[in-house]
Amino acid sequence: MTEDTKKKTEKPSAVEVFKQDSNYLLEPIPQELADDNPFFGKASMQLLKHHGTYQQDNRDDRKVKGKTFSFMVRTAIPGGKLNSAQLLAELDLCDQVGNTTLRITTRQGLQLHGILKSNLKETIRRINETQLTTLAACGDVERNVMCSPQPFKNDPVYDQMQTLADEIALHLQPKTTAYHQLWLTDLETGEKQLAGGPSDQEAEPIYGPTYLPRKFKTGIALPGDNSADIYSQDLGLLAVCENFKVVGYNMIVGGGFGTTPSAKKTFPAVGAAMCYVDTDQVIDVTTAIVKVQRDFGNRSDRKVARLKYLIHNWGLDRFKQKVEEYYGNQLQSPKPMQVENYIDGMGWHPQGDGLWFYGLNVENGRIKDDGSYRLKSALREICGTLQPPLRLTAHQSILFCDLQESDRDKLEAILRDHGVPLSEDFSNARRWSMACPALPTCGLAVTESERLLPALIDQLEKELDALGLADEVFTTRMTGCPNGCARPYNSDIGLVGKSKDKYTILLGGRIQGDRLNFIYKDKVPEAEVIPSLVSVFQYFKQQRQENESFGDFCHRLGLENLLAACDA
Repeated sequence: MTEDTKKKTEKPSAVEVFKQDSNYLLEPIPQELADDNPFFGKASMQLLKHHGTYQQDNRDDRKVKGKTFSFMVRTAIPGGKLNSAQLLAELDLCDQVGNTTLRITTRQGLQLHGILKSNLKETIRRINETQLTTLAACGDVERNVMCSPQPFKNDPVYDQMQTLADEIALHLQPKTTAYHQLWLTDLETGEKQLAGGPSDQEAEPIYGPTYLPRKFKTGIALPGDNSADIYSQDLGLLAVCENFKVVGYNMIVGGGFGTTPSAKKTFPAVGAAMCYVDTDQVIDVTTAIVKVQRDFGNRSDRKVARLKYLIHNWGLDRFKQKVEEYYGNQLQSPKPMQVENYIDGMGWHPQGDGLWFYGLNVENGRIKDDGSYRLKSALREICGTLQPPLRLTAHQSILFCDLQESDRDKLEAILRDHGVPLSEDFSNARRWSMACPALPTCGLAVTESERLLPALIDQLEKELDALGLADEVFTTRMTGCPNGCARPYNSDIGLVGKSKDKYTILLGGRIQGDRLNFIYKDKVPEAEVIPSLVSVFQYFKQQRQENESFGDFCHRLGLENLLAACDA
C-alpha cells in the first residue's frame, strides 16, 4: 500500500472533521458566540484555538459551583517584542475583563485568564487595536515564532534574527477572513461584516482547508545563545554568522515534547540537523517543510500527529528528500556546529549603543499584585513613565530596553518601592526555574505546577545552601501533565505531573537545551520530590568532575549508577 493510498483509507480524527466542515475556521462559531450559553460546543472549542483562545473551567470551583466557564486568550508576539503601550493595554484587560493577572508564556507571548464568553470579542478586538494579534497563538498552525530576544546593538545578528521571526510569522499566519469577521467588525460604526470564510483552496495557499495535523513550532537562535530552545521545536533555525552578519541557518527538525505515558507510541524528542540554507532560502524551505507535514502528518491519531512522528517513521533522509521535492532543489548538508550557551538576559547589560537593558526575573511568568508584592503596579509605572521597548523571554521574564544611564536608578527604585525583587535578589535555583499554569484552569493538568514550584524551590534553596551549592546553575522545569508546555524534557531537572500529587523526576538534560533527560524516578509523592533531588546533589558534590554542571554529571553517571549511589 502506498503512502497516499494508506492516508486515504485512514479515518480522520474528530478535529479534522471539525476543521473540514468549518469553512476556514468559521462555522459554527458565529451562532454559538451569539447564544446565551457561557460555553461553546466541541467543534467551536477546537476551532477557537486557531483564533487564540482556549475554553477552560476553574477546577477549584467545581465541587461548590460546578463548571464555571471562562477563556484563556493568548497573544502571539514574535520574538517577544512589544512596546510599553501594548503591555499597558494587556494589563488593562486583565483588570477589566480578566482575573486581574497577566502571564508571560514559555513561547514569549502573553496570556489573559478568566475571560467570560461575553467579553471574548471585546478582548480580542482591543488586543488587535494595539497592533498585536491572537490569531494562530494556538491551534493546528505555526505557533508564535520564538527568537533570542536580547537587544544587543553591537551584535546586529540579534536584529536580523528578529526580522526573520517577524517574516516567518507573517508568512505562515492563516489567511482566513473568519478572524476579522468574528472579532474585528465594529458593530457600533456599522462596518459591513465580511460575507463568510473563503470557499476555495487558494484562501489558504499554504495550509489548505484543514490546516496542519497538529501545532507547528519554530524558534531562532545562535550557537552562543539558545534562549529560544530551538531543539524543542518542530523547526529550529541555528544562525551561521560571519563578520556580525547572519549568512544562513542550520535547520533543526523534529523536536517536540508532548507525550502520553499510556501510549507507548508517543515520546519527547529533540530536533536533528537536516540541512543548511542561505538566508534567502529560509522562507521557501520553511514553507516546504510545513507543506510536507501538512500532506503526510497523521490526521487520524492526534497523539502522533506532530512532525517528530513523521520524521521518526520515515527517517531523516527520506524526510529531507521529500522537502527537497517540495522546495524544488537539493539542500546542502548542515554545518558542523552546536549550541554552546543560553543567555537569559537577567540583570543589567550594555546594549552596545550607549543604552542599557535590564532583565527582570518574573517567577513563572505571572504578573500580579499580591499583598506587598505589586509587580503589576510596578510595570504600570515603568511603562507609563520610562516607556521602554520590551522583550519577553522564553523563560517567562521581561527585558526593559533602550534605557539611559540615568534611568537605571529610577527603574530599580520603582521595583523596590513595589516590593518586587531585582533579578540579582533571586537564587540561581529560582531564576532558572519555570512552571506551566496547570491547576486550576488547565483541563489537562493532573497535578499542581505553578502554584507548587515556588514552595519546592524554597526547600531546595535551603538544601543547596547547606551543601555549599547555591551558586550552581541548572534548569528546573515543572509541568502538571506530560504534555511538556514548560519544556521539562531537556532541562537539568524535569518535574512532570504523572498522577494525583505524584511526579516523574527527570535528570540529565542541560541548560543548552540540545539533549533529552531521562526518567530518574516515577510517581514520586510530592513530599518526596526534594529529598529525592537532595540525595543526587549530595552525590554530585562528592563525585563531580572539575567545572562539571549538574546536568552533565547526571548524564555522565546515568540512571543505574545514580540510583545505586543515591538510594544507598
